[in-house]
Amino acid sequence: MTNNISCPVDHVPISENRVRITAFLVFLTALTFLFTGYWPVALLLALDFFLRGFGYGAYSPLFLLSGWLGKHIVVSVKFVDRAPKLFAARLGFIFSDCLLIAAACGVRPMAYGLVALLLLFSFLESVFGFCAGCVFYSVLKKVFPKTTAL
Repeated sequence: MTNNISCPVDHVPISENRVRITAFLVFLTALTFLFTGYWPVALLLALDFFLRGFGYGAYSPLFLLSGWLGKHIVVSVKFVDRAPKLFAARLGFIFSDCLLIAAACGVRPMAYGLVALLLLFSFLESVFGFCAGCVFYSVLKKVFPKTTAL
């Protein structure tokens, strides 16, 4: 069986541990929305994904908290390429924007479906290091093979 998953690459290393801790914090935040339905939680997710996905990660509350937590948890250092994580953060931004709109408009079934996806993807990243963004990227590259903007 071959692995047909490809990811974007930019050759900039980042800490996999910090990424996984951030994903766990996204999981906890999404879980908070699931139990409260409070739309400002969706706003926090959208803002955080925007900051991490579009070059302002130094201001991301979840990324800052993950850095602090990473310093206080003894784990080995492992680096991964930044580009797949940026792509995944941009997808998270789209999902969380849709979640925010659905929550603000009172469309509960859509909001709960979107938060379930965020919960699933952040859980897979934080626990198993599985990047759902890479799977989505691979599908996009098959559908639009000549596109370089991905």
